[in-house]
Amino acid sequence: MEVKIDKLDHQGRGIAYDEEGILFVENALEGEKVSIKVVKETNKYREAKVDNYITKSEKRVKSKCPFYEECGGCHLRHISYDDTLEFKKNKLLGILKKYASVDIDVNIIKNKVKDFYRNKVEVQIKNGLFGFYQKDTHEIVEVDRCLNAQESINTVLRSTSLFEIQNGLMTIRTNYNGEIIISIQSEEEVEIDLEKLRERCKLVGIILNDKILFGADHFIEIVEDMFFKVTYNSFFQVNHYINKELFKIIRENINVNDVVLDLFSGVGTLSIVASKKALKVYAIEIVENAVRDALVNAKMNKINNINFMLGDAYKLVNKVEDKIDTIIIDPPRKGLSSEAIETILNKEPKKIIYVSCDPITLSRDLKSLKEKYDIQKVYLLDMFSFTFHVESVCVLNRR
Repeated sequence: MEVKIDKLDHQGRGIAYDEEGILFVENALEGEKVSIKVVKETNKYREAKVDNYITKSEKRVKSKCPFYEECGGCHLRHISYDDTLEFKKNKLLGILKKYASVDIDVNIIKNKVKDFYRNKVEVQIKNGLFGFYQKDTHEIVEVDRCLNAQESINTVLRSTSLFEIQNGLMTIRTNYNGEIIISIQSEEEVEIDLEKLRERCKLVGIILNDKILFGADHFIEIVEDMFFKVTYNSFFQVNHYINKELFKIIRENINVNDVVLDLFSGVGTLSIVASKKALKVYAIEIVENAVRDALVNAKMNKINNINFMLGDAYKLVNKVEDKIDTIIIDPPRKGLSSEAIETILNKEPKKIIYVSCDPITLSRDLKSLKEKYDIQKVYLLDMFSFTFHVESVCVLNRR
């Protein structure tokens, strides 16, 4: 079957139509005429793959990654970097307008390090094969070098033969100094030739089944002039350069002598950034280990104007007696609950800084927050280059 691609969907797939309805075509660009094979059918849509490109878009480029056609880690390496930014901008603007009636200019923060930028990857292990899932399957694509991952991580990817394991999940993390933490989840007994592995890469620690086998369970990450303890299972942004740009945005949008509330503070990353400019910061987090790390991070950075609070944010926020000037929120992909939105609106901060990894849930939440707030700025941060994922920051001011 031959179709012409009308436009791209939010996942970067081509959209085409025929007499039977809508088709989503992987690795197809607007304006291309392609011969396709349908690989999945539902009552509402069909998914297809390209058998042959009859006419190609001028925007199409050849991917530098030899695994791109099969590996599911990237989605947009068949267009230029600038075109990926245009795609993400249109995606963010379209979603904001459709679901939140927001029409505003977007400040694009480019990724200076377009390749080899990730400081964390998760490697699937199946029947002794190490790699990433093939697109839309659980089949393994063996990868010895990922263009998204920092080169210290690729050192480990080239050394998987040293790990005696058949099935599991390997998480590899690295820091500014190329130090590495490897954690493996598996029901098997795992054997590793540590001597050979140490010859190939500098290791801080390897964690197996939540037990430290060698070295430490954390390393120190440095962003700008700040120090952060990163344990093998804690959250930390995967892109070092864009993380610095996020910190700049936080600082630029906090006024001197503000009282700031970081509602879901994690290990205190954004709280510490805010504390450099704010008069006082309240940081609320429900995960005990995260608060322990946050206390260490504050001590390492010689910060003494953060009040760390362990527990449910919705209950603890009422114990904050100071008038809050700015609230920082960086929720998970599912966004804010109705309870969280009510809590924020009741505190009546002058400003809200909303960090989001999902434009859909962001738009849903903005629609509620717009009752009392105007959206002043929107930033698009290219945290995950050559993928369809969009990281953004919205700054809202109370009317």
